[in-house]
Amino acid sequence: MSVTICQSMGFVVSALGIGGIIASTCMDQWSTQDLYNNPVTAVFNYQGLWRTCVRESSGFTECRGYFTILGLPAMFQAVRALMIVGIVLGILGLFVCIFALKCIRIGSMEDTAKANMTLTSGIMFIIAGLCAITGVSVFANMLVTNFWMSTTNMYQGMQNVQNRYTFGSALFVGWVAGGLALVGGIMMCLACKGLIPEESRYKAVSYNASGRNISYRTGPYKSGSGYEADPKTRKGVGYEEAPRSEDGRRPYPSKYDYV
Repeated sequence: MSVTICQSMGFVVSALGIGGIIASTCMDQWSTQDLYNNPVTAVFNYQGLWRTCVRESSGFTECRGYFTILGLPAMFQAVRALMIVGIVLGILGLFVCIFALKCIRIGSMEDTAKANMTLTSGIMFIIAGLCAITGVSVFANMLVTNFWMSTTNMYQGMQNVQNRYTFGSALFVGWVAGGLALVGGIMMCLACKGLIPEESRYKAVSYNASGRNISYRTGPYKSGSGYEADPKTRKGVGYEEAPRSEDGRRPYPSKYDYV
């Protein structure tokens, strides 16, 4: 029962994590304009992985996509790749995990196969969570570096107007989602240990015939050519059976019994 609960909880937590990774990747608030020195502004800028947006004080918002790939920084493209890899692995892990659930029976699937599928999905969730956390952390490091460079240039008088960007809500969603996917993957790996059946151990035992006090034990095997005649069927010339009593037993052994 505990294995089923652990596996089901791992699936739910991982599904929430993968959903959060997808939402974080699609959000536009990866970086937002810092309003520390200018809290009242008519234009508010924020950027995402796929487009940059401008929101005016009137409430009108205009977004423009990035129409270039080679013109973007290499770290920016690496963040895109990490998030996409995390999404793909997470979706594949969800499909594998659905068929691996112990509460779902599909044909004559054995527990060993379900255990292997559970372990596979758990590893996929762990890698997906690590990809999301790494991608968000790399983007956050880029923001911190650009923020302090812009601040230094402003105080040195090199630039009069400089827009600084800080952490957006998508970063926090990505961190939480990556952590959920990581925890769900660990729970799936733990549930895999409980799904593996115990190894059967075969030992030599004595078999008692029903209704008789006779025991048959395993003994050394004696090989033969297979052409020896059965001693019970060997009868010599002049074979005679010894007389039997009324109850069918021989009163004494016959000399022909040893032929």
